[in-house]
Amino acid sequence: MDLLRDNELIYGRLLPVEEPHLIERYNKALVAFGLKPTALKSFEIDRTGFSPQVAEELGDYQHLDPNEVNRRFIILTPSQQDLPVVHTAFSNTSQLVYEFFAKNARAIDALTIKDVIYGEIEDSVSRVEDIEDLLSINQVEFRVLSAEDVLGKASELGRLVDRLKQEPDAWRDDRMLDRMVELAKVTGDIRENALVPDQVIFRHNAYWTSHFGGLYVFVDPDITTVISDPAAPGFRRSRPWQVSYLSIRDADRVFRFLASTGRIELPRASWLETSGYLEHRAEMAIRNLIREAEPKRDLREVDKVWLQTWIHSNAAEIASEGTFPFLNAAKREIAQYGQLKLEEVFPLHRFLVVRAKPDHPDAWLTNRLISDFVPSDFISRYIFNKQGFYKDYEGWPELWRAHVVDTLKTTYLRDEAGYRARLYGLVD
Repeated sequence: MDLLRDNELIYGRLLPVEEPHLIERYNKALVAFGLKPTALKSFEIDRTGFSPQVAEELGDYQHLDPNEVNRRFIILTPSQQDLPVVHTAFSNTSQLVYEFFAKNARAIDALTIKDVIYGEIEDSVSRVEDIEDLLSINQVEFRVLSAEDVLGKASELGRLVDRLKQEPDAWRDDRMLDRMVELAKVTGDIRENALVPDQVIFRHNAYWTSHFGGLYVFVDPDITTVISDPAAPGFRRSRPWQVSYLSIRDADRVFRFLASTGRIELPRASWLETSGYLEHRAEMAIRNLIREAEPKRDLREVDKVWLQTWIHSNAAEIASEGTFPFLNAAKREIAQYGQLKLEEVFPLHRFLVVRAKPDHPDAWLTNRLISDFVPSDFISRYIFNKQGFYKDYEGWPELWRAHVVDTLKTTYLRDEAGYRARLYGLVD
């Protein structure tokens, strides 16, 4: 993974923590979790406070995610809100933490001036053993603590203020007034500093989870759909009256589900001809064929002329594999008729010519699912399915790894937002 780390393709855009007082606060949170404090003089953190350097030092990359449920978090600064989440068992962890920051900005701003915020994203289960455990999670609650108990002291001061207002003789209680002064020295004026989070409960909607080899949950008004390996415990047995189960290996049924629920943009000239989507898929397919045919070929130096020559020289193999000819035929049909008749298309090929509907709430999750059916498109895998991408990467030879990194650097990383907008219609 060193090549990925050197090129910021893993653990990139994290926040450096170097100031002694912030490291001390971070250690207080670690100790509160029952972990050893870090001896590092500097490290980096993501939106949740996860640090790859601290994880490596502890020898435990799950230290903030025990049992891959009830995720722990450490907040040192409000600026964590704009960071990525680089280690999680649930795809919606990033969004949930972002919403927590957004809904409680004033409290987080005030608290992190003096203290570290830490806690757990609690749900209804402590361990996931079957699909029923996942389906029982309807909402999560941020259990919020602070090392110096500023939160607790602010709550106590608030109660005493209410008592002072409501009890006519409370102002005569010198011990209570002294306690209020003592608390205010820590919390400041709680009328001005909102130290208690306003919202800590959030809905747990559609998501992907790493449990059972990777499982998707999509939520619609009348039914919930689970897409996973049929070997997952509880598959087709948990809540069959309200849950539809689809095998991740059944491309036809998965595609029909995405289409019937309006989660995908079908192949139309209106977006395909301006996005370059089919051309992108075709190039990814050809590069993957070259990798399989010539594993020792260094693709970092090839250009479009070389690629065209290789295509002509290997026409029989390309025709036999089928992806490239299909994409060319699809492009011709769309240019002529403005659309493509998908009912005549091989199920796996259908995923080559669709993308998530950009304005759908599940757009990122849907693009992630599509990428599972098009593993040759490593750029889409990297953007939407980093866990899948990193797993793929581990099995690649060094030359192909170098090519993938070089391609990502010269395409997606040059303008991430622009690339997502052009190819997938997603606007940040």
